[in-house]
Amino acid sequence: MSTYPAPFDETSPWDEPQTAPTNENTPNASEAPVTTPANTTSTPAPFKIGFTLKAASGYDAEWLTPMVWGYSAEETAKRGAELLTAMKNEGLIDLTAKAADYTRGQYKGGGGGNAVPKRFEGGKVTPKGSAGDESDCPHGRKLFEKDDWAAMFCTAREKSNQCPPLWRQKDGSFKAK
Repeated sequence: MSTYPAPFDETSPWDEPQTAPTNENTPNASEAPVTTPANTTSTPAPFKIGFTLKAASGYDAEWLTPMVWGYSAEETAKRGAELLTAMKNEGLIDLTAKAADYTRGQYKGGGGGNAVPKRFEGGKVTPKGSAGDESDCPHGRKLFEKDDWAAMFCTAREKSNQCPPLWRQKDGSFKAK
């Protein structure tokens, strides 16, 4: 016999409200715990807050994207504050940064030798350079890689018209010397 709910029931197990656990050791223990109104046990919580906590401005930085739900704006805001406080106090934010750093250290490549960081510009994906250097070449660039270096060279025919090359940096970006 299955313990799963019938697929055509009006409720979903994900819609059931969750009450915040109380712990006397938390800094906010003197505040009243968040409670769910009694008449809302079979309806989904209408308020939702999603957070995006980014460690840096680039897409390669680690992100935390927790979410909380509530039956009122005040309840949802309180739950959000409790969640962020708990994430900090329990070390989840620091642990995420350490895990991401460890994972980046384990990366062995796999882009076929021509992996170049990409960005989206003007409706197409283009190779990524450092800020201000990658878009100053109106001719386009071509990647050249050797055993111990990589660079993106301007594709202008006349050498006198060529833009300065962009050299791969340790972080994988490209910039002019």
